[in-house]
Amino acid sequence: MRSNRFTSSFSNRVSRAFSLALPLALAVAAGGCSTVPLKEGGTLTSYSHLGPAKGKLSKSRVYVDGLSLAPIKTVAIEPTSFAFSAATRVKSPGDRAMVSNALDRALCISLSDRYQIVASGEPADLTIRSVVTDIVPTNKTMAGVSTVVTVGTGLALPVGVPRLPVGLGGLAVEAEAVDRSGAQRAAMVWARGANSLQNNPRVSEVGDAYGLAGKFSSDFSRLLIAGKEPKGLDLRLPSRQRMKSWLGGKPKYVACDAFGREPGLVGMVAAKYGAPPQWTEKKPKPAAAY
Repeated sequence: MRSNRFTSSFSNRVSRAFSLALPLALAVAAGGCSTVPLKEGGTLTSYSHLGPAKGKLSKSRVYVDGLSLAPIKTVAIEPTSFAFSAATRVKSPGDRAMVSNALDRALCISLSDRYQIVASGEPADLTIRSVVTDIVPTNKTMAGVSTVVTVGTGLALPVGVPRLPVGLGGLAVEAEAVDRSGAQRAAMVWARGANSLQNNPRVSEVGDAYGLAGKFSSDFSRLLIAGKEPKGLDLRLPSRQRMKSWLGGKPKYVACDAFGREPGLVGMVAAKYGAPPQWTEKKPKPAAAY
């Protein structure tokens, strides 16, 4: 009888903890989103072809000339730069370079599914230029507190409390793809803020921007590969070369090595426990201009 009472009591406590934790988690998540407005940086060849702003989590205005992109075979990726206003919001040049490098590497890996990637400066059918137009720094103190709360409640309760909706960062980028003649064949003005459910807190001023750089690269590469504005979520399984690269392996094209290798499983574990990306990110090889 004692054993049954103990089991019943323990079960009731777990159930009660779950019922308390779940509403708290949902309440925190509901308001947990950083807002970053779409911002033109004046670096695109033209803004006249861009469509209206769309999207909920990621907001963007896009243009794509699918017919002109169809015969494209080779692509070069110029190192991402920072607009002056965005650069002044991040103190460390190394942090800015890390965000730039993460964006270019993710773009290089994604585009390798469709195109042959050549080194920046080499002749290519298409050249991609990206500029960070705005960045909202992550509050390192609050990121640390959020990590403790999230990880701690995950160990103590059946469901972990999402990231606290305070001190969230964000990123805004504009990019274009131009052909050999310099004509714009695709363009995107994009912005997204971190949210409590999808972005792990990392104790770094650019912790959120670093993660969101990959989100931008995914959206822009989808636009180029599809040759039209993608609709809905991308439910396709990642290619073998993408999986290999994400795990830190050799990329499909040697040109992508200019942006270093992904941190792989070590980076995933570090992100889960809030470690700064600087701990696992390799220093970028190319010299980016800001």
